[in-house]
Amino acid sequence: MTCRVTFIPDNLTVEADKHESLVTLAARGDIFLRGACGGAGTCGRCRVLLVSGSVVVRGEGDVHSPVEVLACRACPVTDVVIEIPDSARLGSHRVLIEEHGRGKLDEAPVSSKVALAPLYESVELTMTAPTLDDARDDWSRLQAELRKKAPGMNPLMTLGFARDLPQAARKGNWRVAVDLAHAGPFTELAGISTAGVSSPRFGLAVDLGTTTVACQLVNLSDGKTAASSGTYNRQAAFGDDVISRIIYATEEPGGLARLRHEAVATVNSLIEEMVKEAGVGYGDIRAVYVAGNPIMTHLFLGVDPAYLRLEPYVPAVNSWSPVQAGELGVRVHPRAWIHCAPGVASYLGGDITAGLVVAGLPETDELTLFVDIGTNGEMVLGNRDWLVGCACSAGPSFEGSGITNGMRAVDGAIEMVGISSGGYEVFWRTIGAVPPRGICGTGLIDALATLREAGVIDRGGRFVAGLDTPRLRTGLEGREFVLAWGSESGYGRDIVLSEADLNNLMRAKAAVFAGIRVMLNAVGLDASDIQRVLIAGGFGRYLNLAQAVAVGILPDLPVDRYSFLGNTSLKGARLALLSREVRDKVEEVAYSLTYLDLSTGTSFMDEFMLALFIPHTDMGLFPSVVGQGGD
Repeated sequence: MTCRVTFIPDNLTVEADKHESLVTLAARGDIFLRGACGGAGTCGRCRVLLVSGSVVVRGEGDVHSPVEVLACRACPVTDVVIEIPDSARLGSHRVLIEEHGRGKLDEAPVSSKVALAPLYESVELTMTAPTLDDARDDWSRLQAELRKKAPGMNPLMTLGFARDLPQAARKGNWRVAVDLAHAGPFTELAGISTAGVSSPRFGLAVDLGTTTVACQLVNLSDGKTAASSGTYNRQAAFGDDVISRIIYATEEPGGLARLRHEAVATVNSLIEEMVKEAGVGYGDIRAVYVAGNPIMTHLFLGVDPAYLRLEPYVPAVNSWSPVQAGELGVRVHPRAWIHCAPGVASYLGGDITAGLVVAGLPETDELTLFVDIGTNGEMVLGNRDWLVGCACSAGPSFEGSGITNGMRAVDGAIEMVGISSGGYEVFWRTIGAVPPRGICGTGLIDALATLREAGVIDRGGRFVAGLDTPRLRTGLEGREFVLAWGSESGYGRDIVLSEADLNNLMRAKAAVFAGIRVMLNAVGLDASDIQRVLIAGGFGRYLNLAQAVAVGILPDLPVDRYSFLGNTSLKGARLALLSREVRDKVEEVAYSLTYLDLSTGTSFMDEFMLALFIPHTDMGLFPSVVGQGGD
């Protein structure tokens, strides 16, 4: 039996089975609600108003209108009307595709040095014509020319190709163009036509992030980008971070299928934008390269991610075989091969292996630290001789999860904060220059640093007692500091940072720095030995470097050792589309990188505890910060 659910003010009505949650039903109508808990009902961000009708709330029973309910826990019992406030909606996320942000942006070292050898290409061949003395079949003649053109190729002939071969060869007087779709250890002969007759051939590069998805449409003939687009990952409605999504995929009925659908739908929405912009057809896209972390790759392919969360944290696959687009429902040519960048281990994936190649780590002699702080924190240390890497659960706080007024980097998010001595005045800047609605990751780092510098919090991240400022007060959950009064905010309520929020931030920043310290200790080096620090990712691109050092996220090194590389995952996917050399390097990095599992042993926890101070327990590690905040 079904019922009707109407969402207002959107005036959208969907048919619903009674076991489907309001979050799922809203997503079916392309309305995406905020959520950080994977349907556990603990974050409270998907709170909506039941205007009329009845729902059943898991763990509570039937609830009747009018009342507020958590959309992730409520399923309709009768026809219902649901009002969705702005506070429960996912906004349009700032996605890093073009290069904007703070700091000097370095060109990715590999980008201008690769030879064009795309995943889908066309080669022209001249076959020998048959005679009474040479009556070999057409396929043997073609194979002989292919071996000359590409020695070592392992060609796979499809039935469709065999059907087209005789006419194409004779129509072109034995001069033909053969389309080659490279798919791992073999090359599919994807099409044959008369030489000199070409059709558009495009590839799709995808950065499949936990929070955002970015794509580029690339002309495979000349390597030029035809269009770019990005948006939030629609999976975010079912959990902010990878752990909450694993929980949703494994514990919710149909959860894995739902998350796979939303990942593919997100990519398809971007494809739709780009083909319109570039004026090409969906069928012209003949190859796809996806770079994502292990959990996102599992979910995109519909592979059970459950064991990534359970000790000993084993992925189903690290090195993925290509799969055809038609099998996944990606809106490109149905026979286009989709390649996923290989991962290393449970929490170090293809977004990092592709990014490392773009950053040039496998080619440099300099000791280099590569840091990508997104929804997760991934770090790699090394050079051409060796690479070690690790991953930590840090990003959810930097994406606003677990923070009272935290939010993603959307319009209305506070991204920069200044605080006067003693906490009397607060100055902020928002994304989009609109009234503030919350605070995003870069604003949180600024706030943590400036609260300490202003003497509002101590080195442990706790509020200092006895300050004479109305901004420091006792709220429902303990002491809190008002960043913006309700009269200034975009929805009439004060925007605050509580002591619990500060504790979450302290833990997040400590996890990142502890991971760096574990890698250094593992190879017997000090932070001063690091010659370059490369910061990747959207969050890193907008990071205030001085503040990140001041709170102890990044090592205290000369500014000229730091560089920003932007979205290396997307850049790596694009280059892998175009270059066999890059694809081989990505595979090599994934195979050779040594992964340090921070969950084993005590070294990470020891370093983590030492880093739970601003900037650190050992002030000798941060000489430039000594004297700030009254020290």
